[in-house]
Amino acid sequence: MFIVNLTYIKPLDKVEKFLEKHIDFLNQYYTKGHFIASGRKNPRTGGIILMRAKNKETVQEIIMQDPFYKNEIAQYDIIEFEVSKYCPEFETIISKSFDDK
Repeated sequence: MFIVNLTYIKPLDKVEKFLEKHIDFLNQYYTKGHFIASGRKNPRTGGIILMRAKNKETVQEIIMQDPFYKNEIAQYDIIEFEVSKYCPEFETIISKSFDDK
């Protein structure tokens, strides 16, 4: 499991220009089963994506497709962690198989 921490490196007016394409990117990877949850930081300095992937390299490949990455709108910190405790409702997400791309 991975936490992707996005921090904006451009002003919000530049972020807004690419927001719709960024949302399309998010939707694509929700459909593929990689993204579990995402949202803006408060205050609005970036965002967080909770995702699943086989390895950090796959996470990096996915991130490189984000319009925020391609247009140098945000920097990305990837945090990998082992899920060891979770609520029962999370079991279906943890045990679900998926294709990496």
